[in-house]
Amino acid sequence: MRGTESWARGMGSSPGGVANMATALARLGLRTSLAAAFGDDHYGEYCWDALEQGEGIDLSPSRRVPGWHSPVTVSMAYEGERTMVSHGHEPPPEAVLVQEGAPDCPPRARAAVASLEPGKRAPWIAQAAGKGTCIFADVGWDETGAWDLAGLPDLAHCEAFLPNAEEAMRYTGASCPREAAHALTEHVPLAVVTLGAEGAYAVDRRTGEAAEVPAIEVEALDPTGAGDVFVAGFVTGTLAGWPLADRLAFAGLTAALSVQEFGGSLSAPGWSEIGAWWRRVQSVASQDPAALRRYAFLADLIPKESAPGWPLRRAVPTIGFGRSA
Repeated sequence: MRGTESWARGMGSSPGGVANMATALARLGLRTSLAAAFGDDHYGEYCWDALEQGEGIDLSPSRRVPGWHSPVTVSMAYEGERTMVSHGHEPPPEAVLVQEGAPDCPPRARAAVASLEPGKRAPWIAQAAGKGTCIFADVGWDETGAWDLAGLPDLAHCEAFLPNAEEAMRYTGASCPREAAHALTEHVPLAVVTLGAEGAYAVDRRTGEAAEVPAIEVEALDPTGAGDVFVAGFVTGTLAGWPLADRLAFAGLTAALSVQEFGGSLSAPGWSEIGAWWRRVQSVASQDPAALRRYAFLADLIPKESAPGWPLRRAVPTIGFGRSA
C-alpha cells in the first residue's frame, strides 16, 4: 500500500546478473572465470571480494573501473514472485575498458555463458568459439519488439540456446514452446526452452534426441536468479557428457533448490545441498518411485561423505561491517 511501511522477513546483499551463473558454476565444482566490469565504489568492492574470496572465482579477466558507480537492483520477493527496482549509471565505454586492460578475448575454456543482446554483436563470442569453447547463450526481453533471430548474429557461434517459453515462441512464431524448440534447432545445435512450472523441453539437432522433464514442486521463497542457476546446471551436465534428460533434470533441480533461499547468487546450491536433497527425498515413504528413478543418476555423483573444505566460506549476505585496510 502506498504511504505505508512494510517489514521484510529477511534480506541479503549479493552480486547479481552474470555473477549468478558464475557463482552457481563454481559451487557445482567447475573452475570458473568471470569477465565483467566492477565499479570502484563500496558495492563493487563487496562484489569483488564476495566472488573472488567467498566463491573462489577467477576474476583476472575482470576490471575495476575508476569513477563508475555499481548498478544496484532491489529484488523484492512476495508469494513466489518478485518485483525488481534497478538504478545504474551509463556503463563505461569500451575505450575505458580497453584502457584499463580488459582482455579482448576470455581465457581458453571448455564452455562459456553469454547473454545475447538483440541487434548487437559481442566479438569475443566468435573468438572463443573459434578456439573450441562451447557457448551457451540466453537472451533477455527484446525491448525493440522485433523478435528477429537475424538480430542475434552471435547465435551462429553458439552450442546451445536457452530462452524461456515466451521468448522462444516470439522468436520463432511457433504456437507452442515445444514447436519453438524444434524451430530453433535450425539456428543452433541444441535448443532448451524453459517452461516455468511445467519444467523444460530440449531438442538436440545433432542426435535427433528430444527430452522433457517436469519441474520439481517446491515452495518458492525467492525466484531471483533461478534461470541463471538452471543454465549453470545444464552447462555442468553437458560438460560431464550426461544424457539430455539427465541434464534437464539436474538443471531443474538446481533451480528448484535455489528458489527456496533468499537472493540470486547467494541461493545457488552446491553438491552438499544437492546431496542433502537426494538423501531426504529417498527417505519419504510416499515418494513416487518413478520420480526417484528420474534422479537416480545422482547416486553415483554425490560424494558419500562431505568433501574436504565443506562447507565452503560463502558470500556474507549483507554489505560488510568494516572497511578494507
